[in-house]
Amino acid sequence: MVVKESTASVFVFNRGQKGVWRCALVWHPRLEEWLPAGGHVESDESAAEAAVREVDEETGLTARLLPGPALPLPAGFPHTQVIAPWYVCEMRAGADNHTRAPHRHVDHVFVAVVDDTTPSRQPVHEVRWFTEQELAEAPSIAEDSRLQAKELFGRIDDVVGANCI
Repeated sequence: MVVKESTASVFVFNRGQKGVWRCALVWHPRLEEWLPAGGHVESDESAAEAAVREVDEETGLTARLLPGPALPLPAGFPHTQVIAPWYVCEMRAGADNHTRAPHRHVDHVFVAVVDDTTPSRQPVHEVRWFTEQELAEAPSIAEDSRLQAKELFGRIDDVVGANCI
């Protein structure tokens, strides 16, 4: 039996100087590459709540999640709709601080924006802001993250506009 764990990752965007979008990535010391902020979903939180928590812990930033594509629940539906991720993907994961053997992560990938890039507290990881061009050229960025970020850079104006931010 393969162990599967829910995780949440967040591509955090900010409109920097001259209106150019930038994406924050964090340095993952064990994997030695730049990745979106993220981590395991705890038993008392949704994937969206984990996404916001992980951004705060790893970057010190207060992120505002942008809902991913999802249909609204039917009128009269008796349960609360949660913010949908942009992507959900399953990937191999090596032993980590949650599971000592190789396992799989079911990653809920979110998009967020921050207005203020000044951390409210000391980040757990080194944070770097990448423009679209820098992200395309920078070494040590996980290739799956680079592919997702490239796609999101191409859509961020529309996504933000649709969410009236």
